Amino acid sequence: VQLQACGGGLAQAGGSPRLSCAASGRTFSSYYMGWFRQVPGKEREFVAGISWSGGSTFYADSVKGRFTISRDNAKNTVYLQMNSLKPEDTAVYYCAATGRGTRAPHQREYDYWGQGTLVTVSS
Repeated sequence: VQLQACGGGLAQAGGSPRLSCAASGRTFSSYYMGWFRQVPGKEREFVAGISWSGGSTFYADSVKGRFTISRDNAKNTVYLQMNSLKPEDTAVYYCAATGRGTRAPHQREYDYWGQGTLVTVSS
């Protein structure tokens, strides 16, 4: 599976950008998908995850209630809707895929990674 993330850029605090991650391959619908983010000098951290069917989602406490992960298996795409952005949301955001059938909040659990897209939030 090859992943291509996009949608990053400069956003204002309180804004609502949406990130997209397009996947290649026919087996996208069988993968648990996750979004992570990383700030220079810090470890990559889990943001959100979604089951293969889209019926189960899981969020980091820092984004719960503000971000929404979703997927469209017909389009081989996973999304991250980001609302009420804060300057501390500034990071490079990565999408990732894993063959695990259950929630996977650790980067070591993922098999495939996109290249990352930078989101910069101005106050």
